[in-house]
Amino acid sequence: MAKKLNITLKKSLIGRNQRQRATVKALGLRKIGHTVIHDDTPQIRGMIHKVDFMVDVEEA
Repeated sequence: MAKKLNITLKKSLIGRNQRQRATVKALGLRKIGHTVIHDDTPQIRGMIHKVDFMVDVEEA
């Protein structure tokens, strides 16, 4: 069974560039405090790395 990651948006998208906004949207995050669960894959890890200062990641 694949590991799961809890990803929570911690900072606002205001003032961020379009690529960062698109990455957050692709992760499925909408508002500050919103949490989603994703499988731990290289693609998701790469997306997290691009916006790591805006999100909080925990293993589920």
